[in-house]
Amino acid sequence: MTIVLGSDHAGFALRRILAARLLDEGHAVREYGATDESAYDYPDAACEVAVRVQKGEADFGILVCGTGIGMAITANKFRGVRAATCWSEDAARLAREHNHANILCIGARLIDPELAIQIMDIFLSTPPSEEERHVRRVRKINELPGVEASEAPC
Repeated sequence: MTIVLGSDHAGFALRRILAARLLDEGHAVREYGATDESAYDYPDAACEVAVRVQKGEADFGILVCGTGIGMAITANKFRGVRAATCWSEDAARLAREHNHANILCIGARLIDPELAIQIMDIFLSTPPSEEERHVRRVRKINELPGVEASEAPC
C-alpha cells in the first residue's frame, strides 16, 4: 500500500515512528509537514495529505498533531476525504467499518507510541463494511460539497 503521512511539530516524532513501522512492513511511504520539532502549522500538512488521498495517489493518509483534532477538521474540508481522529483500537475499527475513513488522525500528546501503532495497524487492516446502512451514509457524506485538489492552497 501507499500511505502518506503528515504532521506538525507536535506530531513530528510520532510520525517518524509510524513511518518507520510502515516502511518495515513494506509499504510505500511519503511524508509531509514538519521536518523537525520547530513550529509548523498543522493545516499545511493536512492539506498535503488530503490532496494526495483525494487524487488517489495514496491508499490511506495518517495525520499527527497534538490532539489529531485540527488535522481532522482540515482534512475533512476535502471532497471524498473521511478523516477520523482515533484514540482507541475500537475507534479505529469503527471509523473504517462504519465511516469508510481513509485518513487516520492521531494526537501525539494524548496517545503513547505503542497504542498509536496498534491503532494504525487496526485502521489499515480493517475493511469497510458493505452493509447497506453504512454504504448509504458514506454515499451521503461523499455527496456533500468540498474542496477539490485543483482548488487546494497547498
